[in-house]
Amino acid sequence: MEYKLPVALEPFRTELNTTRKLFVRAKAASSKEVSPWSSKVGGIPYFPKVGSWPTSREGTPLYFLAQINFEEMPSLSPFPSKGIVQFFIGDDDLYGMDFDDGENQDHFRVIYYPELISDLNLLYDSIPTSTEDYELLPHHPEDTFALQYSIEEEILPVTDYHFSERFGAGFFQQFGEKEWEVYEDFGRKVRSDGHKIGGYAYFTQDDPRRLEDPMLLLFQLDSDEKMDLMWGDMGVGHFFIRATDLERRDFSRVLYDWDCL
Repeated sequence: MEYKLPVALEPFRTELNTTRKLFVRAKAASSKEVSPWSSKVGGIPYFPKVGSWPTSREGTPLYFLAQINFEEMPSLSPFPSKGIVQFFIGDDDLYGMDFDDGENQDHFRVIYYPELISDLNLLYDSIPTSTEDYELLPHHPEDTFALQYSIEEEILPVTDYHFSERFGAGFFQQFGEKEWEVYEDFGRKVRSDGHKIGGYAYFTQDDPRRLEDPMLLLFQLDSDEKMDLMWGDMGVGHFFIRATDLERRDFSRVLYDWDCL
């Protein structure tokens, strides 16, 4: 796709085009008929009876947020081509996030099943978390929304930390009095919001990743009226992973972050 850039940024179109990156767009499906193996937000996840439900450090059951079945989505390197990755969060004022250590999974959890059990008798058909007790979650865990995927392409937005790395932190200062006008116009025309796997990330605040420790966007789950899903005030949730960990299928060091307006 061709982006309509602010006039002041037209001289940079060629360089911006070199930042094009593929990602997988996820959208809530109109049908709510889902199986234990389906990619979904909320509901009953794929849950083998041989396993134990994820809990917080204190032993409180966590709430199922979403799962991605990689066999259902278009191929995207270096993401797996099979298996299911799941995301669980805590019911507290930070939705299980640790501001000081985003990789601390005491109150959230990321679980990966490389091989799936196909026998329904070996899977749980209920969950241990009460759908009446939660108070602070961004979603309604009892409601299920299947996810459908499409492969798309995007260019580098200003919200992703790669922009400062590529163009410099003071890039927009060159436009003088129009610095913020150009910045905001570019931010409106080149966006990376929505639900997605891979690609560039969208933030209402700041990117928590560090240049010296690059991480890929494993999953971005945006606020969504269709799913009555809201991260604070029109915010967005993220899960990031290092490329080496993703290639090893090691999801123990995932960075969980969400922000809002």
